Amino acid sequence: MNRNSLENFREEAAALKVPQNMIEAVEKQMEQNVAKIEIFGQIHADRGFMDVTIHVKQSAQSDFYYFNKFDLAVSKAKPLEVGHRYMVISPDPGKKESNLTRKFDSAVQAIDYFREQKGSSELAIGKFDEKNLLFKDIVATMKEGKVDYVKKEFQSAYYSPAIKNSHYVDRGKGFSIEQAANMLQGRAVFREDMMSRGGEQYKAWSQYQFNEPKDKYGNYTMKQFSEGYGFDLRKELANYEIKDLYQKATTDKLISDLQNGNKPIVKVIGPDGEDNQLRIEAVPKYGNINFFDLNGKPQKREEFLSVTETEKGKGQENAKEKSKESSRELSI
Repeated sequence: MNRNSLENFREEAAALKVPQNMIEAVEKQMEQNVAKIEIFGQIHADRGFMDVTIHVKQSAQSDFYYFNKFDLAVSKAKPLEVGHRYMVISPDPGKKESNLTRKFDSAVQAIDYFREQKGSSELAIGKFDEKNLLFKDIVATMKEGKVDYVKKEFQSAYYSPAIKNSHYVDRGKGFSIEQAANMLQGRAVFREDMMSRGGEQYKAWSQYQFNEPKDKYGNYTMKQFSEGYGFDLRKELANYEIKDLYQKATTDKLISDLQNGNKPIVKVIGPDGEDNQLRIEAVPKYGNINFFDLNGKPQKREEFLSVTETEKGKGQENAKEKSKESSRELSI
């Protein structure tokens, strides 16, 4: 194995925030000289987990490896409980009295595999100990290649198409897995190293357009908000009673989290003067930030404006009222 290739992959994977266990799995296959490597893993999502598949390919002209792309997928399936896995159970074509069972951690993969079956099959969620199946809950069945039952509680997960997207990378440059995962969950991310078709570097926020047709590769198109759009995250944060923003390290960390599309927790002073722990997200499209309680319920941002911003708002309202009164007097 080419050691320089391994070193390059480690650097690129770290830059793109590939989970360490997936990096190690790729390295093992590189050591075995596998030409085309596809490694599956999962990362935490807003609800449960998101599937990640990374693709690494060996050059046709040398033993050098290239990290080409990664795929992401998320479904509406509820997170599995500890010790539970999906199972697809089908008859073994070579044996009349035995079945083939394939296990999955991913709802997306389990549903896709179940749909590929041609005869009779069961899709179930099973609980296992170290050796045995403790119980199974059948969530879908198929007879003669046609689905004849989907459990009511599983219908949303089964019939709603999984949200999927691929990201191509170039020598460690591109959206990180963290950023891409947050975009797939509807949020925007900021990068300083975007590159135009003319080869010029620029800074911009990017967000998937879920309501637009996908591109020819089956991926979501993006809407971008460059510096000229006028969204200044640091100034927007200063409009609210967020504690500890006077500390540079705290502010820099918060801005970095928001630029990566995360929803960090902050302490905000509410209208009653009490501290509130809330999650926030950047919304460059509308030039503001959104607030949520820890259960995900949206909160009114106006309740957390700083005194200065509140007074400014009242001043604008008073000016409008005076203008209306003047207009009425003139009309009389």
